[in-house]
Formats: sequence, C-alpha cells, structure tokens
Amino acid sequence: MARKGLKQFLEVSSCAIRSTILPLRTRKFGKRKRCPAAEMPHMFKSNAPDLCSISINIPVPSVRWPRTRWGCTSKRSANGGNGGLRKDLSLRIVRVRGAQGVFPPEDEAQVIALACEFPSRFNLPLSHFTLTELLAFVKGRLDIPSISQSTIWRWLHHHALRPWKTRMWLFPRDPDFLAKATLVLDLYQGMWQGQPLGPDDFVICADEKPGIQVLQRCHPGTPPQPGRDARVEHEYIRHGTIAYLAALDVHAGTVTGRVDDKTGIDPFGRLVHTVMRKRPYRTARRVFWIVDNGASHHPNTFPQRLKDMYPNAIAVHLPKHASWLNQIELFFSILQRKLLSRLDAHGRTWLSQTIIDFERHYNRTAQPFNWRFTAADLKDRTMKLAY
Repeated sequence: MARKGLKQFLEVSSCAIRSTILPLRTRKFGKRKRCPAAEMPHMFKSNAPDLCSISINIPVPSVRWPRTRWGCTSKRSANGGNGGLRKDLSLRIVRVRGAQGVFPPEDEAQVIALACEFPSRFNLPLSHFTLTELLAFVKGRLDIPSISQSTIWRWLHHHALRPWKTRMWLFPRDPDFLAKATLVLDLYQGMWQGQPLGPDDFVICADEKPGIQVLQRCHPGTPPQPGRDARVEHEYIRHGTIAYLAALDVHAGTVTGRVDDKTGIDPFGRLVHTVMRKRPYRTARRVFWIVDNGASHHPNTFPQRLKDMYPNAIAVHLPKHASWLNQIELFFSILQRKLLSRLDAHGRTWLSQTIIDFERHYNRTAQPFNWRFTAADLKDRTMKLAY
C-alpha cells in the first residue's frame, strides 16, 4: 500500500498537478491529523486522486527527480515553486535524441520531398516508390533509423500523396489546340463564334467504335445468387469483329447509330445520311458535326464532302489527340460497361441487333450529359502546364 501511494505521489508531482489535501481522522486519538504531503507548499490543486487516504507517513523526496521523456510544461510561481499547469493547458513535447515516435518537421518535409521525385533521379532501378522501398531509401539517405513504415504512411496520407499510383496523361501536341478546343467547348455551352445558338441549331458528336469482338462463351454463365456473384466463362469462341458508328445529339442526349463490318469513308457517310435525313436535322438551320481527325472524316476532305451532301451541315474538328473532348466517347463507355464487357454473343448478326436494341433502350431515358468543362477551364489548365 505504501509503495502504491508513493508511486502515485511521484507521478502527480512530476507532472506538476496540484491536489486538494484532505485531513485524516485517526481511530486512536479521534482528531484530525494532516498528511505530511499537506505540509508542503500549496502546489497541487486539481481533481487528482487523494494522496492522504492511506495511514502511513510518506516522506517528502529530498532529491530532484530527473525529467521524464514525456513531461508536462508548467509555470513557476513568484517564490520559485511550481505553480501548476498553465491556464491554456498547453503541453510541450520535446524530442529526446534516439527516442522513437517524435520527429521534427524537417524530417517530414524531407521525406515528402523524396516521395515527390522519381526513383530514377537517384539512380534506383525502380519506376516508382512503394511504401517499403521508400522506407528503405529514407533510412539510408536521411539517417533516420528509428522511423517506421506507419509513420511514413501517416505523413503521405496527411499530404494526400500516393507515389505508387499513376494516371495516364497526354500532353497536347496540336499547335492550335486551344483555338480548336474552344470552338467545341463553346458549342457545348450553346455558343458559336461568340453568338448564342438558335432553336433550330443542333450539335452532333460522332465517331466510330471499331474492332468489337464477337465472343461466344464455351459454356453459359450463371446469374448472381445470394452470397455469390455472377460467373462468366473464361474460354470463348471468336466470330470476327464488327464496327459501331454512332452520333450523339449533345443537347437532347439521344443517339443514332448503325453497325457495319468495318470503318471508313463510306460507312461514316452512311451514318451521316442516317442522321441528316431524320427530323429535325433535315430542316434545321445549322447542324454542327464534332468529329476527331480520323481517316473517315479527315479535316482535309470531310468538311467539303459534308457541305456538298448537306449545305446546312458544318464540320468542326477536334484538336489532335483530344478525343476526350468528344461526348460520344461517354456513350461508348456506357455501351462497353453495360453490354459488351460480359456479353455472350451468338454470332455477328445477333450482336449487331443487340447493339441496336441497346441504343433504343438507352434513348428511352436519355438525358444530356452534364458537361461542366468550359473553355475558360481549359485555358487555365493550359496556363498551368506552361509553367
């Protein structure tokens, strides 16, 4: 019991926590007797455990105890004694040389700087840093042997940094990239050369999806069940490929397409006829066709060919390597994910009809894409790339 009381006394005094001392009534004399700790200056006042609840005299330590590694920072009174905790209850943690778990901000900054570099810059045969490789490199280069993998992970997580993650990126190579892309993005916003589009103006995004494989599974798949996912047979029989050509009305959200054996000038011309002979496009004032720089609609030949076929049609070409600005690619992605990825095709004719049926199913509830990327956003992004 005495050892326990002495331990509590040392713990409280080392943190400079002031405790309220209550008098103790003894059984023999029937009067109050003060604990020796109460004879000390009034240094302890808080809701700490009562140290006078024991019936043994606790000697006051006469030596100065060394500072612990993790200690409380207290203020001094006028007579040089300890006045207790600061009013703002602020704690100061001091790193001890060789101790684990506490690192100065300079160590964190250096680790983050290393994580933001390619390993090849340091002559390492790595394409990127993993958490394990980064830990080994930091220990060898920065001489922080006590650092752990969890510490590095916490620092990276705090800065939203994941060196092992990559994202595909394509730098613009068209010298007129901004000018061409601005025309397309303005059409998405209902503008053409600074003027708003009229009610009889329409914007069409068109492209081809070539090389769709007609795959027939060797064994039929099984539907999902409670506690089990759907299963798709790995082996298949390949029945060749087909091509799907489609045109998206940007402001209506509907799609018009056709399936052909291959892509080319003639198949794309048939798509143009399919769209332009329908209402309201055949009587429209202007129909803008947004296309990329493929051979089927090359910028050197397609604008004049389209103008000869339909005088109210205007070809608008995207910059080179900018198909991500063509909204028809969003529909192709939906088609791939919802139909083609796990399809069990029974032949070319069957797959062609299934794609057309999916197009009709999509048009029943079609809505325009919520396109928010504007020409101003593109200009800001290109300016950041320039610097």
